[in-house]
Amino acid sequence: MSSTCNEGIRRPPNDVLLRDQTMFTGKNVLLGISGSVAAIRTPVLVRLLQRSGATVQVIVTNRAASFIETESTMPEKAKLLRDEDEWSTWGKISDPVLHIELRKWADIFLVAPLSANTLAKLAHGLCDNLLTCVARAWPFGTSDEKERKPFFVAPAMNTSMWNHPVTITQLEIIRSFGVCVIEPISKKLACGDTGQGAMEEPEQIVSFMAKRLSV
Repeated sequence: MSSTCNEGIRRPPNDVLLRDQTMFTGKNVLLGISGSVAAIRTPVLVRLLQRSGATVQVIVTNRAASFIETESTMPEKAKLLRDEDEWSTWGKISDPVLHIELRKWADIFLVAPLSANTLAKLAHGLCDNLLTCVARAWPFGTSDEKERKPFFVAPAMNTSMWNHPVTITQLEIIRSFGVCVIEPISKKLACGDTGQGAMEEPEQIVSFMAKRLSV
């Protein structure tokens, strides 16, 4: 990853958003949803990715599931995966391991929203659910550039949590792995507070990814 990734990605002007509606044609995008109220934007984000040509699978953590009312709200052809799917697909040695199969399948990994809790897990290598197991298996350390794959995150949390000193440390850690951080925006949050911490708009997230991948 280039230094522009480690420095974070800045919001582009509105007039450059989503000009190329085929920017992800032929790409497999794995979308991870962690436990933030911003998870309600998941269907919008999935539709934007699909309209841009991507094939999308969605990992939903148990906490994130609380914010997604029904699977029927998800666009067609977007497969929804949960923690229990890891075990339902494995019964014996030699059976496929789901988090490894997803890592192989995906060309791009996007975690949006990335909650404060999941940020901490990624920074410290914890892998206690399907999403974090895929993240732990992501090919950051490979010496072959052809095997490296983009990993984007769009944090979402309360302003006080975003401004906590440990957040800066944890962001620096995941950036050092090669993760591209799409920083949150300032607005009135679901809790009623106003400040930075809201997940970036789905249209902007897709545009950021396209811009980064075109470099």
